[in-house]
Amino acid sequence: MSASYSLTVHGSISEIDAKTWDACVGETGSPFVEHTWLGLFEDAGCVGEETGWTPAHLALRRGKELVAVAPAFVKTNSEGEFVFDWSWADLARRMGIRYYPKVLVASPFSPVTGERVLVAPGEDKAEATMAMASAVRALAEEAGCSSAHALFVREEEALAWERAGYMRRASVQFHFYNEGYRTFEDFVATFKSKKRNQLRREAAQPAKDGVRIETVAPDAITPAIITAMFRFYGVTVDKFTWGRRYLNRRFFDLVAERFSHRLAWVIAWQGETPIAGAFNLQKGDRLYGRYWGATHELPFLHFNVCYYHGVRHCIEHGLRVFEPGAGGEHKRARGFKPTMMHSVHWVKNERFRQVVDDFVVREREAIARFVAGEADEED
Repeated sequence: MSASYSLTVHGSISEIDAKTWDACVGETGSPFVEHTWLGLFEDAGCVGEETGWTPAHLALRRGKELVAVAPAFVKTNSEGEFVFDWSWADLARRMGIRYYPKVLVASPFSPVTGERVLVAPGEDKAEATMAMASAVRALAEEAGCSSAHALFVREEEALAWERAGYMRRASVQFHFYNEGYRTFEDFVATFKSKKRNQLRREAAQPAKDGVRIETVAPDAITPAIITAMFRFYGVTVDKFTWGRRYLNRRFFDLVAERFSHRLAWVIAWQGETPIAGAFNLQKGDRLYGRYWGATHELPFLHFNVCYYHGVRHCIEHGLRVFEPGAGGEHKRARGFKPTMMHSVHWVKNERFRQVVDDFVVREREAIARFVAGEADEED
């Protein structure tokens, strides 16, 4: 790191002024790195030393001038990251290398692309990103950490981290892109006959089951809605052996209280009973899907609550992109396009780094071929 910069590490997001932080996020920045969102995890007890997510938020300065900030944590596990490196940890163990702790620049439990180096207005973004990347690596070395990582960064930022000596890794998600559709039927009409009929059949099913699906207005989020949404979250997490309850009821109460202006929660009702829900957020021209759950098993309920309703929401409100979350080849068949995600990684041990670097290059090339292949199929 250049001698002209200094880095401070903050054990709580509250140590950094909210207005100053959010000015670095900006109106077009991801809601998942806003000061309030990050503070929810701390205040609800979802992050902290006991969870393996010790806050270590970063502020980069030139003299007294703030240049950039970054949400960061010292991790003692790989839980809740969604760019999983458990195989790396296992490789390190077999090589006799201690993998934890590590430094992580990310938004907890949120596999959503956005800036991770949040640059102050008027500062050169490329230069500030390079400086922060170097500072994070120096911090990892000084703290005795094996590695440093930044997850779900935008491609331009990933390239800046790469220039600072990090390995660039790729993964894939499936996103909906609004091509100027006027109606949901306009979207459906873009499919070939067989898929078009399938989508229409699936989208019509809730009405046949007496189910109505709605986006809940922020001022209509009641304690009963919060209870239902937390129940849906728990049902889905508990269903799978790999599921983890990273969020608690306190988090749901706080997000409804402090972050309702970003919420676009979806509830499916059967009569007066909420039977399913999706934890969606909205900012600018993007809709984000995070969690879903249901207490009733009905045909195509998942697709309608998590995907079709979100697509309709984007079309009706002129939103450009819907990011429904990680994973899911089934999204592809429903009009969601494979989209490359980026993360960056630095590991201290040279022998370990050589092995991992070869892996990430081959992985990135394979994912690029997959995404390009999808484009070729459309052509």
